[in-house]
Amino acid sequence: MKTKSVFFCTECGNEYSKWMGQCPACGSWNTLVEQAAPKKESKAAAKGGAARQTRSVPIRLGDITGEEEIRFSTGIAELDRVLGGGAVKGSLVLVGGAPGIGKSTLLLQICSFIDREMKVLYVTGEESGTQLKMRADRLGVKSGELYVLAETDLDEILNGVESTAPDVLIIDSIQTLYSPALESAPGSVGQVKECTLALMQLAKASGITVFVIGHVNKEGAIAGPKVLEHMVDCVLYFEGVSTASYRVLRAAKNRFGSTNEMGVFEMMDDGLAEVPNPSEMLLSGRPENTPGTCVACVMEGTRPILAEVQALLSPSGYNAARRTVSGIDHNRAMLLLAVTEKRARLKTGTSDAYINVIGGIELDDTAADLATVLAVASSYLDRPVPDDLVAIGEVGLTGELRSVTHLEQRLAETARLGFKQCIIPKFRRKKIHIPQELAVTEVRTVTEAIRVILGQKGENAS
Repeated sequence: MKTKSVFFCTECGNEYSKWMGQCPACGSWNTLVEQAAPKKESKAAAKGGAARQTRSVPIRLGDITGEEEIRFSTGIAELDRVLGGGAVKGSLVLVGGAPGIGKSTLLLQICSFIDREMKVLYVTGEESGTQLKMRADRLGVKSGELYVLAETDLDEILNGVESTAPDVLIIDSIQTLYSPALESAPGSVGQVKECTLALMQLAKASGITVFVIGHVNKEGAIAGPKVLEHMVDCVLYFEGVSTASYRVLRAAKNRFGSTNEMGVFEMMDDGLAEVPNPSEMLLSGRPENTPGTCVACVMEGTRPILAEVQALLSPSGYNAARRTVSGIDHNRAMLLLAVTEKRARLKTGTSDAYINVIGGIELDDTAADLATVLAVASSYLDRPVPDDLVAIGEVGLTGELRSVTHLEQRLAETARLGFKQCIIPKFRRKKIHIPQELAVTEVRTVTEAIRVILGQKGENAS
């Protein structure tokens, strides 16, 4: 007898009875994969059915008490910042990242803090208990109320949770788990979806905080169906190059906090170390009196960060000049190059342009526009921007400079790190406090900024 199969879309998670080239729900091509249909009801599904039989009574929002503290600190301030002030009880958190980036190291390190007051169950599907013990010894993790279970069977894991009754459950990783109800291999679309659903029901029903590690595919997204990210409460991404020492933790989704926060870590021999001041890290080793570099101040959530933007322009040997951008959105960089050529009258169109943000971080804040334009103009004119200057401002298509938010915080951070000059837009929504040790220059357009800082009016200016 032929086994019945169903087809899942890896992008949206919709299920179909036959294969199609394009998913009717999300429109993606070649994303449907075949999985065997479930034959029996698993323990997780049985628990879900029992929960559905329990009658729920609607209550008014005002009658829900918020006296009990539902957040707790993980012991790592940078992780607490990204989570929105700490982990939430009964939440399901997905931590994704490339292999070797430090996902397991981070979650094992938080065990040494939270197991002092809470019971933690660490489920490892990729290592044995002995291997995990060796890694814990290297990281200096002391075994308090930390329990380890080397298992990949979902039903056995649920049995272990029932017998241990932990406050925090860590799954390493979701791609290694499998449910006996499905015949497909671990890591397949159906298995990832079924196991995550069981863990979500466990977290909501028992109040256990669940951390799940997920691997990423070659496109940089969490491996498995896209519905996986919709099911969890928080999605954290570990960014950075595994061969480099610095790591950046960002929240792509957070139901209990902001997604604009960023945590910075440095990979050491004994684990991940927090970097409380990323600006000093990003500006370390900055060249002095060198054309093509300018410092920008951007906001990452509630934290102002100073980052160095570098640009290199050289004469192109081809009809079409080359454009290479790292750390800034490519389309945004092309817009700024066009504004620089059209409004500032610098003929950058015949030059190859290379723009890079030092430190490997991504700048999404438009306040870095002015620093990018000044770096491009500095490289083109071969005149250095003053080493003690920070540029803040958004650039419009007409070459005007627009004000940005949190300007006072940016100026305070600029002065705190020892910079003496700052160039900002002329137009502001309200009066701001300017530190006494900081000399602030207000300009209206990019042409004026280039003239004030680099002493250039433009090649064709009268």
